[in-house]
Amino acid sequence: MKIITVVGARPQFVKAAVVSRALQQHSNMHELIVHTGQHYDTNMSDIFFEEMQIPKPAYNLEIKESLHGMMTGKMMMGIEQILLDEKPATVLVYGDTNSTMAAALAASKLHIPVAHVEAGLRSFNMQMPEEINRIVTDKVSNLLFCPTQTAVNNLHAEGFTQAFYNIHLTGDVMYDAAQFYFERSAPRIIEQLQLKPGAFILATIHRAENTNNIAHLAAIVTALNELHKTTEVVVPLHPRTAKLINQLDIKPAFTIIDPVGYFDMLQLLHHCVLVITDSGGLQKEAYFFKKFCVIMREQTEWKELVEHGFATIAGSDTRHILTQANEFLTGSFTGEAALYGDGKAGENIANILEKYLN
Repeated sequence: MKIITVVGARPQFVKAAVVSRALQQHSNMHELIVHTGQHYDTNMSDIFFEEMQIPKPAYNLEIKESLHGMMTGKMMMGIEQILLDEKPATVLVYGDTNSTMAAALAASKLHIPVAHVEAGLRSFNMQMPEEINRIVTDKVSNLLFCPTQTAVNNLHAEGFTQAFYNIHLTGDVMYDAAQFYFERSAPRIIEQLQLKPGAFILATIHRAENTNNIAHLAAIVTALNELHKTTEVVVPLHPRTAKLINQLDIKPAFTIIDPVGYFDMLQLLHHCVLVITDSGGLQKEAYFFKKFCVIMREQTEWKELVEHGFATIAGSDTRHILTQANEFLTGSFTGEAALYGDGKAGENIANILEKYLN
């Protein structure tokens, strides 16, 4: 049975690595990877395939358009032709990117079953392109692999029923990845940057709601600058964000580094004292490594983190970011990773796929 996996952005490479490894344990399933090219520079793409030993993509569409409609349309055209040529038994997609939705739409129009990993996530903010992508993808998918009970509940609330959809609570593949790859990583990034373990804050900024709004971005830079006066703030900076920050009147005083590979990010998470981010995935990874997280958004898909006190929503307000960060810096983290399964999500997904396809 042939499975086409479509990826295009950094978090998807990590998730696909987990499931690809599990699929290799099933001799009757053959996976081909399609890379849309959505993240295309070396640190955002190639390094992940090399470090994580993900099978090299059978196809690379190299689509680098910036406009959502143009990008999605070109992806659909390229993926459709691959599906017509390869005739897979199913198409496997991850998360909530343009690559995810393009693949799901192309496959569903060809009546090829779609399996969606990270189904059911909702921020309830339709201004986010990711929210549109995940809703559309869920609607046209045949297999919905949910990382949490909250995600299952979201689908049920929207009228998804077991009679018409195959909904499965699998656990979170990112938890699998964090466990598996941290054991294979080394603290070279900590040594290279001469960071003191437990004495620096890890921050990332990349969401459109922050980078497309100069006022939001300036407020975030101001907050990180202020925190950096007492606790070093380290920011692996997305190329697009770096370009925008250079246009601000407020100059960053914190430590800026190039985007890092997954192994280095795991080490930064392990050794930091706090995480401040607008990333969805990094919120969970902070929890996996028992670090509090300040969320620089107005909502989160991972509301269980907030409900249990492991994360807080601060938006892009300078004062809120500082207040929440300082509270967490004096707090003590206690908690287990049971919120996201037992580290066998990839295995669960592969087993369900095999049963479904048979």
